[in-house]
Amino acid sequence: MSANGSSETRYRSEVRDTNSTCCHKELSVTASVISMTVGIFSNGAALFILLKSYKRLRIKSRAFFLLFASSLVVTDLLGHLVNGSLVLYVYRFQRKWETFDPHGIVCSIFGACMVFFGLSPLFLSSAMAVERFIGVTKPIFHSTVLSSHHIKRLLGLTWLLAALVALLPVLLQRPYEVQSSRSWCFFHMDQPKDWLDVLLPLIFSVLGLMALLLSIVCNTLASCALLLGRLRNKQLCRGTSYHVEMICQLLAIMLVSCMCWGPLLIHVIILSVRAKGESTCFRLLTTIRMATWNQILDPWVYILLRKAVLRKIFLLFHGCCGSKLHSFHHWQRSVLGSSVETNKSDCCHHGRIPLPDTAIKSITRASL
Repeated sequence: MSANGSSETRYRSEVRDTNSTCCHKELSVTASVISMTVGIFSNGAALFILLKSYKRLRIKSRAFFLLFASSLVVTDLLGHLVNGSLVLYVYRFQRKWETFDPHGIVCSIFGACMVFFGLSPLFLSSAMAVERFIGVTKPIFHSTVLSSHHIKRLLGLTWLLAALVALLPVLLQRPYEVQSSRSWCFFHMDQPKDWLDVLLPLIFSVLGLMALLLSIVCNTLASCALLLGRLRNKQLCRGTSYHVEMICQLLAIMLVSCMCWGPLLIHVIILSVRAKGESTCFRLLTTIRMATWNQILDPWVYILLRKAVLRKIFLLFHGCCGSKLHSFHHWQRSVLGSSVETNKSDCCHHGRIPLPDTAIKSITRASL
């Protein structure tokens, strides 16, 4: 009897929104299949590159970063495999949840996986940003105190925290519910019954926004520290290049996470605290699809923003614009040379010593 009541409650929003526009729209499985395929391919390629770099690298801080990055890519890969398989399973039964999931077991697993594989990349990105901030600003502490044991423990804690948030609705007997599109499960978002229905989505969104904020602060401070160090020491010291490469990758990951996850996290907060109103099925589904692109774009950061690829792009840009810069260099030298020749004749006329040719070269270099 309780199982029937629970099932009725879980699918109540589904029955209530039967006449809504969102439920009448025929949702195609094609978009999910394409997203799953591209995500698996992208994360697989990025994982291969990261593991290859991790095996041949001997720099401790770089090895820590690659361990974090590999964990992030593996999490994104598993997210595409698990969530994509659940979506295909739902569409296989034509989204008739009462038929294939009368007790809500699949819905609970689906909702927990959505939350876990959503928060884990955000937590891992913030942990990577903190590790890079310590490595740039406190290099001695980073090299002497931090070890692979601490990094692996931090990885475990990030996954454990994401799993705890994902299991909270099940532990508090507030199971995940099928959303109005009937293709996925999430928190109870429509007309919360009490404070628990408001608190659970807020925990998810606030933790995600805090992870994004921590990434922004740490990446900004690390970038400023690198820039200040570069300005103080005009010559690039050894070991700074891979710091720059890692910071560029972290900034790109942070930008992708903010663009993909920011709208969903803010929208969930608005839905949690708003009063009863119109259905927001289409907007919630759109923000969810935007968030899934985070797991597709993350691996391309490691594929494209590598030192070898950046070097090739620089050489290509230099090859296209090098001739113009070279002609400008010759024009500037000729102008400076003619002006100096004029000064030579004036100096000889007034009895002053003319400038040597080395001075012309130094002036040209300084002007460039």
